[in-house]
Amino acid sequence: MNESLPIYDALPALKATLRTATTVVLQAPPGAGKSTVLPLELLSEHWLAGRRIVMLEPRRLAARSVAARMAHVHGDALGRTVGYRVRFENNVSAQTRIEVVTEGILTRRLQGDPGLDGVGLVIFDEFHERSLHADLALALCREAQSALRDDLRILIMSATLDGDALSITLDRAPVIRTSGRQFPVDVRFALRDPEGPLPMIVADGVSRALAEQSGDVLAFLPGVAEIQRAQAALEERHPDVVLRVLYGDLSLDAQQAAIMPDAQARRKVVLATSIAETSLTIEGIRVVVDSGYARVPRFDAGSGLTRLETARITIDSADQRAGRAGRLAPGTCYRLWSATTHGRLNALRKPEIADADLTPLRLELAQWGVRTVTDLKWVTAPPVGSVRQAEQLLETLGAMRGATLTPRGRDMAEWPTHPRLAHLLIEARDHNAASACLAADVAALLDERDPLPRHAGADLTLRVEALRHWRQTGRSLYAADVRGLARIEQTAAQWRQRLNVRLDNAHPDAHQIGWLVSLAYPDRIAQARSARGDGRYKLSGGRGVRLSETDPLLQTPLLAVAHLDAGGDEGRVHLAAPLHEDELETLAVESDVVGWDARQGVLVAQRERRVGELVLSSKPISALPAAEKLATLCQVLRAEGLSVLAWNETTQQWRARAQSMHLWRGDDWPELSDPALLATLETWLGPWLDKVNRRDDFARAPLLDALRSQLTHRQLTQLDALAPTHVTVPSGSQIKLDYAPDGAPPVLAVKLQEMFGLADTPLINDGRTKVTLHLLSPAQRPIQVTQDLRSFWTNTYPTVRKELRGRYNKHPWPEDPWSAPPTRKTVRASKA
Repeated sequence: MNESLPIYDALPALKATLRTATTVVLQAPPGAGKSTVLPLELLSEHWLAGRRIVMLEPRRLAARSVAARMAHVHGDALGRTVGYRVRFENNVSAQTRIEVVTEGILTRRLQGDPGLDGVGLVIFDEFHERSLHADLALALCREAQSALRDDLRILIMSATLDGDALSITLDRAPVIRTSGRQFPVDVRFALRDPEGPLPMIVADGVSRALAEQSGDVLAFLPGVAEIQRAQAALEERHPDVVLRVLYGDLSLDAQQAAIMPDAQARRKVVLATSIAETSLTIEGIRVVVDSGYARVPRFDAGSGLTRLETARITIDSADQRAGRAGRLAPGTCYRLWSATTHGRLNALRKPEIADADLTPLRLELAQWGVRTVTDLKWVTAPPVGSVRQAEQLLETLGAMRGATLTPRGRDMAEWPTHPRLAHLLIEARDHNAASACLAADVAALLDERDPLPRHAGADLTLRVEALRHWRQTGRSLYAADVRGLARIEQTAAQWRQRLNVRLDNAHPDAHQIGWLVSLAYPDRIAQARSARGDGRYKLSGGRGVRLSETDPLLQTPLLAVAHLDAGGDEGRVHLAAPLHEDELETLAVESDVVGWDARQGVLVAQRERRVGELVLSSKPISALPAAEKLATLCQVLRAEGLSVLAWNETTQQWRARAQSMHLWRGDDWPELSDPALLATLETWLGPWLDKVNRRDDFARAPLLDALRSQLTHRQLTQLDALAPTHVTVPSGSQIKLDYAPDGAPPVLAVKLQEMFGLADTPLINDGRTKVTLHLLSPAQRPIQVTQDLRSFWTNTYPTVRKELRGRYNKHPWPEDPWSAPPTRKTVRASKA
């Protein structure tokens, strides 16, 4: 082994730490040798005791490459001391001590053997990529470590992640660092952000790099489509340069051709996705051309759809890419964006768990026995909305009931694919052999990259026909990508083997394909919005979608949709198949639906046959279901407000009195504010709405009786005593109190002369609340507003008497209001 690699500087400290600590973080930059050297160096550690090391890699390509490199360094055949496991591929033996696996493989192993018998160390490589499977596998490993295997070691390796922050999340796990060996890289920014098609921008950047630099070139593009267009442009410009491509779906031979130097020592350009950022060492690379973009999945919990977005990379990703130019010698990185734009990039990539479809994760957790997702220790907790969306889908697929896994769910969890496709395969298996064979083809096509060009339309049947034609003849149909078909057939063959069915190349039935798709995507059954064939559909999940204007499926009334983008108001359908109306009928559920016609202001009730949000048929019914009627009326009131009820003066004052008691006396008295009443409509008003069928009927509901029902008999009695409607004043008059719903002291508006002889302001609420006096002139206009009657007589009354007795000379204005007889009459009337 090359002992000049920087990882050897960190090895003594790392080995010493792993002897006592069961969880360790290693922070080492690219090129340090952590992936290919470290596992081999740890094999002889005493605490490992001859057990295996399992190392997780985020991608299949990296898993194969790293395992092959370690086997070569160890001087052994791949599959003996060092082996790998990826989906549908296994290269290990009884002698294997180091298994390099993709993350889903470890999750499956944990489900079957939670104690990881025979495993002494689990290594999480490239953890800074924060893949969903890595976060899940780490959470499960930590639980296994705490509950079953306190001797199990976990080593988390990262190039750019904040090791100290990760350490805190992992209960202050120790952090080991090494500086790494990185040759200097000359980073060159564009003067300004270039404009135009991205493949052409990258092709121009590669041409410049070939002219100005020596050595092989690695160019980063967001996806396969951009790679292919850039490749076509560069083949014309540079016929003397070897062009290679590198992305996840390539065959192993094609991947190796990109990684290894050209056999004829020709100059090489590798066009790659972000798969080339880490783990792999591509021989001969001295120059990096970075587009600055990557294809990232974004899950929309509101629509239940995942869409791939072409997005700006983060600074840590840009640093990873630039570092590829300095692994073997000094290099150069051309960044095809400006330094100003670079300063606006996010520092770190977002964890996939924050933006992913969590249906597979939730199924794994249910199989693990987790009822509440937050029970596990996460580096980043899954979003609550996405978890609930996943649980709803799993219930629809029959995999979960509440928080419990069903027998069907346990069956689905054993299939190494998305729960949607697992459900499709199981249902087809239980139907018949022909359906199962077709399901193998459909599931493989849905799980892999589309083999047909974009202009082919959305019809999934064409893809099945192309696959079966190629299997029979070896020739392409509908301009299908033959390499893509070969990859799809590899997956389909695995499903046929698991389903125990033979190959079938019969002409496929389009409606049978639609039925299979509907099994996987029951929330994406699409019904044409009109008979015009304009390509606009409504999904059973409620969302609107559309086909392109030239799609061959345009006139199809019913579709089962597999792939679509989240889009804006309407998503675009990418893959679908026609669905027979008979299949839709088998899924339909009959229910009585009560609604509100806002324009007519009337309740309407229909007996509907529905598939989700799709209404297949409906007919009016006269007997409205009570529960649905009440729910609808309460929705109307919440939408239109309580003002539609009969709020006369008596009812308003009663409510204000009762609400004042709540505010004065506390929660023993019910709250009667608008928000409280709207929140509890079903309880207090529901029993009084039985005769309401149209908007005008709301005003006839016995509102005061409904409000009074909120109080106990004792409270009704107390209300009249503590918050009386009237107060007797010195003149003997019964004067009405005016209460406010905000709990302000009630107002007593009374003629001044009726209060002669009273020294103190009247009290209510068992003496706790003074009323607010509005002392009125003989013309019933307020002279004074006060809660201190004694102060008024002493300080203010003399001035009032002086100003008003000439104007109102028929009314008494004695000098001494304390001893004057109170009266509501004039002087003349009093003498009479």
